Amino acid sequence: MQRSFTYAVVSERARIHVEVVLAWPGDAQLKRLDLPAGATVGQAIDAAGLGAALSDAGVGIWGRRVGNEVVLVHGDRVEIYRPLQADPKDSRRRRAVAKAGLGSA
Repeated sequence: MQRSFTYAVVSERARIHVEVVLAWPGDAQLKRLDLPAGATVGQAIDAAGLGAALSDAGVGIWGRRVGNEVVLVHGDRVEIYRPLQADPKDSRRRRAVAKAGLGSA
């Protein structure tokens, strides 16, 4: 799914409403923000006060990974991702070996 963009003349006072979400075990936060039009993902995270929570896993908008420089549109939901606990390929390989009875998980 590709984001569609609408081109329009935007006044300097135009505002957008976005959400910034952080959901980690033991810590879930949702911040609703009113930002100036043209604000970026990085600016939204800073405005939400969640910049310290950034990890190597990255950020996304509605489940799609993006960079901090992406310009937000009204209604976007910025998600801060947590690092993976285990490599998915290694986990799948261990389960397959255990299921085949060739070793222990």
